[in-house]
Order: sequence, then structure tokens, then C-alpha cells
Amino acid sequence: MKAIKIVKEGNVEIMRIPQPTVKDGHALLKVDYVGFCGSDLNTFRGLNPLVKLPVIPGHEIGATLVELGNNVATDLKVGARVTVNPYSNCGLCTACKNNRPNACRYNETMGVQRDGAMAEYIVVPIEKIIEGGQLSSKELALVEPMSVGFHAVDRASVTDSDIVLVFGCGMIGVGAIVRAALRGATVIAVDVSAEKLALAKKLGAKFTINSAEEDLEAKLHTVTQSMGADVVIEAVGRKETYLAAIAAAAYTGRVVYIGYAKDAIPFDTQFFVKKELDIRGSRNATPKDFAAVMKYLNLRTCPIEELITAIYPVEKAQSALESWLKDPGHVFRLLIEF
Repeated sequence: MKAIKIVKEGNVEIMRIPQPTVKDGHALLKVDYVGFCGSDLNTFRGLNPLVKLPVIPGHEIGATLVELGNNVATDLKVGARVTVNPYSNCGLCTACKNNRPNACRYNETMGVQRDGAMAEYIVVPIEKIIEGGQLSSKELALVEPMSVGFHAVDRASVTDSDIVLVFGCGMIGVGAIVRAALRGATVIAVDVSAEKLALAKKLGAKFTINSAEEDLEAKLHTVTQSMGADVVIEAVGRKETYLAAIAAAAYTGRVVYIGYAKDAIPFDTQFFVKKELDIRGSRNATPKDFAAVMKYLNLRTCPIEELITAIYPVEKAQSALESWLKDPGHVFRLLIEF
């Protein structure tokens, strides 16, 4: 079968590998669509410290169930459209024991610490498969990245009385914007792309700030009446936004970091104490986050076609990543179609 591999920095190859056979407790899936995410782009750029090359990327999955292994207890039927929870968990570390397996100490995410889903067929543990219901395979490929943003909103305990500022309007940031708006919060979206900010407005942001063209501090001062944001969600992973998140937070506010900053960041820690901030990390997503995203998509209010920038055939995977690298401001999600 065909598979996509990032073999070294800047180099993708289409390979022929054996089709996997189903195992006990697992199911065989025919992959329909897989999204390229920011971690895949960083792998392609040689900037992902968690990856050992070569690797098959991909963990944003829309697929069809084609075979069930033995010893599975499931209501899933052959032919069902499904997505996949792509994170592993050990069941023994403190995160797992605290019922937060998304933050498992020994997690291996598909396409990052282990081979991912950019192949014609994959075998997945039955408990990691999520039935898609009425959603199409294309829609299901959007569930995982949006669920990461949904999870950050949950980590922030967002309510309808909060002003929520989201740095970064890629797919994960979009998920945070949608979830915060669904909870009734007032959402401020910040990005350097006018196109992404326009879509953020459609998805529930009441205010937008183009930090490349506007004075972030001044605009935030006006919007929040000098108070700052009750919740700040960082979905970029840059030094500038990590620091700006602390500055933008209100006294006794909550700051949630999703993005991985690549370099060490020197903080002026006086603001941690003076503002008595709650500073939280947000990693991956939980089954209830996946379910919440799917419930939202089933409302049919999400402009799906605007979230999908382009769909590429397998053979054009290299071109897909090169196009994203060349023009990141205009890319939401790139899908590979198998």
C-alpha cells in the first residue's frame, strides 16, 4: 500500500509498505482523509524535537472501518465512518491515575513519536476509534485539531462572564474560539493574518486584533476597559505570544498555553505574583472534547469548506507542505486524500 514518509528535513517520499493485518482488540481502517498539522510542518522543517525521522506523519483522521479483530467489545460496524483518538497512554503514570490520559507521561502521538495515519490502511486499538455518525470523512479529519482548542477552553474553566483572548487563529486556535463562544464568553481573536481573523469573526469572535498592524495593548485596553482578559489562550508557540499572554491577562486571570515555544523564555515573574495568575498547560484532548467538537459540527453552522484550504492527492504531499511553508498566513488546513 502507499504511505507518505518524511524521510529528512524538507523531503517527503511516497513509499510502498506492507498493508497491516488486524490484531486482537484492534480494527483495520481504510484511511480517507488525513490533515497536515503544525507538528507535521515542523517535522518537515526539521524543528520538531519530539520526532525521530523517518516518520509517517498524520493524526487528524477521517476513515472507514473495514475489519474488526477478535476479542473486541464494540457496537462499531464494518463500513462505519470513524475518526481516531491518536494519543497513547500507559495507565500507570500520575496523569493516567488522575484520569487525564491526554497528558500521559509516556504518550506517543501518531505521526510524532510513532508512525501516523498517512497510509492507505492503519490498524488501531478499538478503544481509540470514535464513530463519526452523520459526519463525512472530510469533516472527521477536522475533529482532532479542533478538539485540542476545545480542551484548552475546558482547562481555562471558561464561563459566559469571561472575556477570552485567543492568540493564534489556526485550526487549534479556531477550536478555542468556537468553544469559548459556545459557552457564551466574549472572544477576542489575535493573529497577523487578516484572512484568519475574518474567519475567526464568523466562528464567534466578537473582536479581532491584527497584531501586525494594530497596537495590541491599546486595542485590548479599549475592549476590556483597561481590565485585561479574564482568560488568555496561547495557540501559537512563540516567545512573543507567550510573554504577551501574561501582559494581556487581567488580575486573577487564567493563562492557558497550548503552543510549544521552541526556545527558553525569560519571564518577568513579578506579574505571576502581583496578578495572582493561574497559569496552566493544555495538552492534546480528551474523549469528551472529541464528542463536543462532533456535536458542534453536527449543528451544520461551521463553514467547513473555509477551514479546508486545499485537498491534495497522496503524490502531492511534498507540494502541500511546501505551499504551507511558503504562505502560512493563508493556510488553515491541508488534507491528503487517499
